[in-house]
Amino acid sequence: MVVFPNAKINLGLRITKKRKDGYHNLETIFYPIEVSDALDVVESAKFRIDSTGLVPGGKAEDNLAVLAYTLLKKDFDLPPVHIHLHKKIPFGTGLGGGSSDAAFMLTALNTLFSLNLKKPTLAMYAEKLGADCAFFVYNTPSLATDIGNILTPLNVDLSTYYILVVVPPFRVRTADAYQNIHPDVPRETLTDLIKLPVTLWRGKLHNAFEETVFNKFPDLPGIKNTLYNLGAVYASMTGSGSAVYGLFDDLPVMDRNTFPEGCLIYR
Repeated sequence: MVVFPNAKINLGLRITKKRKDGYHNLETIFYPIEVSDALDVVESAKFRIDSTGLVPGGKAEDNLAVLAYTLLKKDFDLPPVHIHLHKKIPFGTGLGGGSSDAAFMLTALNTLFSLNLKKPTLAMYAEKLGADCAFFVYNTPSLATDIGNILTPLNVDLSTYYILVVVPPFRVRTADAYQNIHPDVPRETLTDLIKLPVTLWRGKLHNAFEETVFNKFPDLPGIKNTLYNLGAVYASMTGSGSAVYGLFDDLPVMDRNTFPEGCLIYR
């Protein structure tokens, strides 16, 4: 069966507390977007995975789709499968591509082998694979708190806007994004800010990682400024980077010189 693991963007992101276990509590809003990979899973004589599109990198056994299969196989008598993954969502860009692959793999196996697992159970498995994986089980706009694993559905609709995503030809390591980050709990909550008209989000709805990442990667603030110059009503880095997106009433006119060489553009 073929499924299409989609990406997400973050609408605001705050680091609220450093935990004793070394992780950080955060507050953000996950919003699903249409950019997607393609994941084909079929029963096979022996287990194997191959991929096309963007090169995933790393060992095959470390791929989150493979880890999702391995996780379910511990509890269920799953036969071997052949996985074909066509990557369109770049890794290390804050778009959640690997996490989405994992969650969609769980749901695909659940359907393919009639495991009859409900979404809360699938989300429980997904959370073991990554803090934001459970979001892609539900795949609806959600406030994410704690380390990103506590989800509260929100009524947020950006369907009247064009979402333009710009991915530069480099990746941001999560450790670099957290370097010199300062936890903070602003007075206005994200759930209050998100209720404002989108035209008022600029200057109010912030991604805290921009403070550290923009200093290290000066192309990123340039991309964000270009999005605004093109007419975006709101622009932001997503997650811990490196992708930057803009929300537009109308798709802007661009040419090959609009953004730095090597950028991938998704619209």
